[in-house]
Amino acid sequence: MFSNAQLHQKNERAYKKALRNERRTAQPGRSPDDHEWTPFRLAEKKYKVKFPPPDLSGVLDLALLDSERDGEIQRSAWAGSATAQEFKNVGTCRGRKVYCLPRVPGLIVMPGHLTPEEQRALVRWSLCDHAKAPNETNLDTHYNIPSEGIWSLHFQCKSALLDPSKKSPDRISPRKAGPSTVAPPPGPRQLISNTAADPSNFCDLAKEPKPLAAPSPALAHATASELLPKLRWANIGWFYHWGTKQYDFSRPRVEIGECVWKLCTDIVRALPWSTIFKRPEGGNGPLADHVDWMSWENEYEPDAGIVNFYQLKDTLMGHVDRSEVCATSPLVSISLGNAAVFLIGGHSRDQEPTPLLLRSGDVVVMSGPQCRRAYHGVPRVLDGTLPDHLLSFGEDLESELFESYLRTTRININVRQVFPKGFDPWKQGASEPISDSCSASDADV
Repeated sequence: MFSNAQLHQKNERAYKKALRNERRTAQPGRSPDDHEWTPFRLAEKKYKVKFPPPDLSGVLDLALLDSERDGEIQRSAWAGSATAQEFKNVGTCRGRKVYCLPRVPGLIVMPGHLTPEEQRALVRWSLCDHAKAPNETNLDTHYNIPSEGIWSLHFQCKSALLDPSKKSPDRISPRKAGPSTVAPPPGPRQLISNTAADPSNFCDLAKEPKPLAAPSPALAHATASELLPKLRWANIGWFYHWGTKQYDFSRPRVEIGECVWKLCTDIVRALPWSTIFKRPEGGNGPLADHVDWMSWENEYEPDAGIVNFYQLKDTLMGHVDRSEVCATSPLVSISLGNAAVFLIGGHSRDQEPTPLLLRSGDVVVMSGPQCRRAYHGVPRVLDGTLPDHLLSFGEDLESELFESYLRTTRININVRQVFPKGFDPWKQGASEPISDSCSASDADV
């Protein structure tokens, strides 16, 4: 098994062997230029390539501006460039520098915003406290996951291996299809282009049928440790229905964890919005008429989101967030674990995206009308980029399990606001009000 660093050196034996294997296994076909791919799709293809490793010289890597992160970067074979894209410093938030990219108005990047202690706490929250009932995960579609959650059961499995006096949890049974579940159509997965939500069409979208996805019919019983690497997402707040790419408001909203709700709210309320959305001097530019930011300090109330769990081979295809009625309010995205390439473009795949390298502890905020409805995705998780402070949870077994899991994982927590403050969905004509588990202002803070 060769290291990632070896595969980046053309004179290394590992590189030459991998190149021979790549040429031997390459499938004949047309070149990328013949496919009429959009600029966004071409960028995805560029960074997805496993070998030879893609050139990241065009990827903006703002961690390079911070000398405190030199060791983290040097221990990895991956680095972008601090001059790859135009950016500007617009102030500070919680004592850390805040950057904007003129090419993507409303995009805010805060490299190294979270301390090592905050990162470790959020990893624990994501796996131990959040990825379990009543928050639904992708595993719940296919397996009867016990209420204590997949991480707790994984810990019990490993504990039983070390201590025979401890009983190992029962193997987890696959879920059976019920009369209300709907299997996906046969053939390749179809991309869904959902209608953009707004106050005028909310009632119609809320009434659209949102059937439960059918479990796979070919699954066998499995241990929690076998299923943990298959964990991909855990829902936050309002339940997101993947089949229609709309929220299912017939289900009660689960309150957002205090640590995440407070962190994201503090960030939004502390950002220098008057500088970020400053009217161009002597001009009437695209940001001049955008005044929503003036109320975010008092009206930003996150009520939905998701925790994504990426393994090294995983990607997130370019997409647009159209499901929130509140279409300009900030989306706060937190990166933990291994680094990744993040692409953000415009309102069409025909616009070439801007690539960013996001490392553990970085925070990105997408805000405003241009950024919130821009195509974005994650074509590559970068192996070997886990910082040392995520390999130092402690000396006990659970700490060892965190460290082992994170070596091949990137965790992304993103939180957003579905409804503008004061918008009462059940006064808009919805026939059956739901039982809300908490109000946004009471969200455990």
